[in-house]
Amino acid sequence: MGFMDQVKGIVDKGKDLAAQHPDKVNQAIDKVGDLADDKTGGKFADKVDSAQDAAKKGLGTA
Repeated sequence: MGFMDQVKGIVDKGKDLAAQHPDKVNQAIDKVGDLADDKTGGKFADKVDSAQDAAKKGLGTA
């Protein structure tokens, strides 16, 4: 098993867990985004929001 196969396995596990607990995953993504906004004074809020949406979409929780 190569490195990329291991990474793919980890990503697949993450997606499976996200599918089982989408509400908790979305809350965690929102908290991280809020923390980033707080630490940057909201300077990159639009980029943070885009990243949050992409993370939720990528994990299938959006």
